[in-house]
Amino acid sequence: MCDTIAVMRNYDLVVIFKSSLKEEGRKKLVDSIKKMIGDVKMVKEEDWGQKPLAYTIKGELSGYYFLFRFESENVVPADLNKKLLTNTDILRHLLLRTK
Repeated sequence: MCDTIAVMRNYDLVVIFKSSLKEEGRKKLVDSIKKMIGDVKMVKEEDWGQKPLAYTIKGELSGYYFLFRFESENVVPADLNKKLLTNTDILRHLLLRTK
Protein backbone atom coordinates (compact mmCIF):
# COMPACT_ATOMS: atom_id res chain seq x y z
CA MET A 1 0.00 0.00 0.00
CA CYS A 2 1.15 3.48 -0.80
CA ASP A 3 0.39 6.18 1.74
CA THR A 4 0.20 9.71 0.43
CA ILE A 5 1.77 12.44 2.49
CA ALA A 6 0.04 15.80 2.45
CA VAL A 7 2.52 18.52 1.62
CA MET A 8 1.66 21.95 2.93
CA ARG A 9 2.58 24.77 0.61
CA ASN A 10 3.12 28.27 2.01
CA TYR A 11 1.98 31.37 0.15
CA ASP A 12 2.19 35.13 0.59
CA LEU A 13 -0.31 37.35 -1.18
CA VAL A 14 0.23 41.12 -1.03
CA VAL A 15 -2.61 43.24 -2.36
CA ILE A 16 -2.70 47.01 -2.90
CA PHE A 17 -6.18 48.51 -2.69
CA LYS A 18 -7.21 51.94 -3.92
CA SER A 19 -6.60 54.49 -1.18
CA SER A 20 -9.98 56.08 -1.95
CA LEU A 21 -11.70 52.88 -0.79
CA LYS A 22 -13.43 53.33 2.59
CA GLU A 23 -12.72 50.99 5.53
CA GLU A 24 -16.01 49.13 5.09
CA GLY A 25 -15.23 48.54 1.41
CA ARG A 26 -11.75 47.24 2.29
CA LYS A 27 -13.21 44.79 4.82
CA LYS A 28 -15.65 43.45 2.23
CA LEU A 29 -12.83 43.14 -0.30
CA VAL A 30 -10.62 41.27 2.20
CA ASP A 31 -13.49 38.84 2.87
CA SER A 32 -14.07 38.29 -0.84
CA ILE A 33 -10.35 37.64 -1.42
CA LYS A 34 -10.38 35.02 1.35
CA LYS A 35 -13.32 33.33 -0.40
CA MET A 36 -11.43 33.45 -3.73
CA ILE A 37 -8.40 31.76 -2.14
CA GLY A 38 -10.58 28.92 -0.93
CA ASP A 39 -10.21 26.42 1.88
CA VAL A 40 -6.77 27.19 3.31
CA LYS A 41 -5.17 27.62 6.72
CA MET A 42 -4.77 31.38 7.15
CA VAL A 43 -1.52 31.91 9.07
CA LYS A 44 -1.46 35.69 9.11
CA GLU A 45 -3.49 38.66 7.92
CA GLU A 46 -1.61 41.89 8.22
CA ASP A 47 -2.87 45.38 7.48
CA TRP A 48 0.15 47.46 6.40
CA GLY A 49 -1.87 50.64 6.00
CA GLN A 50 -1.72 53.39 3.42
CA LYS A 51 1.62 54.11 1.73
CA PRO A 52 2.68 56.36 -1.13
CA LEU A 53 3.28 54.67 -4.47
CA ALA A 54 6.53 55.14 -6.40
CA TYR A 55 4.45 56.07 -9.46
CA THR A 56 0.76 56.59 -10.14
CA ILE A 57 -1.31 53.49 -10.77
CA LYS A 58 -4.78 53.99 -12.25
CA GLY A 59 -4.58 57.65 -11.18
CA GLU A 60 -3.82 56.83 -7.53
CA LEU A 61 -0.83 58.39 -5.73
CA SER A 62 -1.05 56.06 -2.72
CA GLY A 63 -2.38 52.61 -1.98
CA TYR A 64 -3.60 50.56 0.95
CA TYR A 65 -1.43 47.45 1.47
CA PHE A 66 -2.66 44.14 2.89
CA LEU A 67 -0.80 40.81 3.39
CA PHE A 68 -2.35 37.35 3.43
CA ARG A 69 -0.05 34.51 4.54
CA PHE A 70 -1.59 31.07 4.21
CA GLU A 71 -0.87 27.35 3.93
CA SER A 72 -2.62 24.98 1.59
CA GLU A 73 -2.41 21.31 0.67
CA ASN A 74 -4.06 22.14 -2.63
CA VAL A 75 -2.79 24.34 -5.40
CA VAL A 76 -4.13 27.89 -5.31
CA PRO A 77 -7.11 28.26 -7.68
CA ALA A 78 -5.93 28.97 -11.22
CA ASP A 79 -8.45 31.74 -11.75
CA LEU A 80 -7.35 33.66 -8.62
CA ASN A 81 -4.95 35.82 -10.63
CA LYS A 82 -7.66 36.67 -13.17
CA LYS A 83 -10.19 37.54 -10.46
CA LEU A 84 -7.70 39.85 -8.73
CA LEU A 85 -6.78 41.53 -12.02
CA THR A 86 -10.39 42.24 -12.98
CA ASN A 87 -11.31 43.86 -9.65
CA THR A 88 -11.15 47.64 -10.16
CA ASP A 89 -10.54 48.34 -6.43
CA ILE A 90 -7.25 46.38 -6.52
CA LEU A 91 -4.32 48.33 -7.95
CA ARG A 92 -1.71 45.55 -7.82
CA HIS A 93 -1.15 42.13 -6.27
CA LEU A 94 1.70 39.69 -5.86
CA LEU A 95 1.31 36.00 -5.04
CA LEU A 96 4.46 34.16 -3.97
CA ARG A 97 4.96 30.55 -3.01
CA THR A 98 7.34 30.58 -0.06
CA LYS A 99 9.29 27.79 1.63
